[in-house]
Amino acid sequence: MTERALAFACRGAWLYGILSLPQASSAARRGVLIVVGGPQYRAGSHRQFTLLARDLAAAGIPAMRFDYRGMGDSEGDLQTFENVDADLRAAIDRFMAEVPGMTEVVLWGLCDGASAAALYAPQDARVAGLVLLNPWVRTEEGAARATIKHYYKDRLFDPRLWNKIKKGEFDVKASVSSLWDNVGKAFSPNRGAGDSNDSAPLPERMHGALTGFHGRVLVVLSGADLTAQEFADLSSRPGAWQRLLGTPRFTRQQIDKADHTFSRRPWQDQVSSWTRDWLRSW
Repeated sequence: MTERALAFACRGAWLYGILSLPQASSAARRGVLIVVGGPQYRAGSHRQFTLLARDLAAAGIPAMRFDYRGMGDSEGDLQTFENVDADLRAAIDRFMAEVPGMTEVVLWGLCDGASAAALYAPQDARVAGLVLLNPWVRTEEGAARATIKHYYKDRLFDPRLWNKIKKGEFDVKASVSSLWDNVGKAFSPNRGAGDSNDSAPLPERMHGALTGFHGRVLVVLSGADLTAQEFADLSSRPGAWQRLLGTPRFTRQQIDKADHTFSRRPWQDQVSSWTRDWLRSW
């Protein structure tokens, strides 16, 4: 495996990335572009993106990771995950130019990086697949429902809570107020998507994008993460989401005890292994 630093232009700004190449990169027809999520840069939390790219390259799969405009080393104004289409297109252009034998790419993203990848994919025929970790589909209603269903239930069985109650260290008034606030949000539909100026809520736009995209999709969820649980709850309800994720082109995996960023090395290794196996399965 070898690595190469890249600089490429996007709407007047220079973006910077790292390309991880296998020894026989000329034979590779498919590569993985790692899409950064949240306020992160190309290394990722706990160096997750660096380790993933190197693992893929060692397995014969070219991988590229880069910084959006306004993040990490890249120039320009900071962009939200819903405004990085130009960044992704510029990165794919450069990726394919660097690996001439490559004919398609898979976008791999965590959290709102997964959402950015999903929203972009239907626009570019070169995107053949998506790997979505804990996709961000946040609405106030969805977050409140996930908190009530998962956080409060787990909290009741947490010995630390009962120890605090015994010691008089538990703020009952504040906790009841928080619960009541979440109940109000959970049963007040159509509160909007939060981060978007678009009239449609984010889950609807995500569903539309994934419906319009006809490639393969691997979804990986953390069992101990409210962002993942919000997506799981949304997709498990009878209706459009459940039908979509039930189609053969979708594969779903979960690590029950993993946190949002898969911070432990065994969790990272499992995600990497699932990614490799899934890429080789089609």
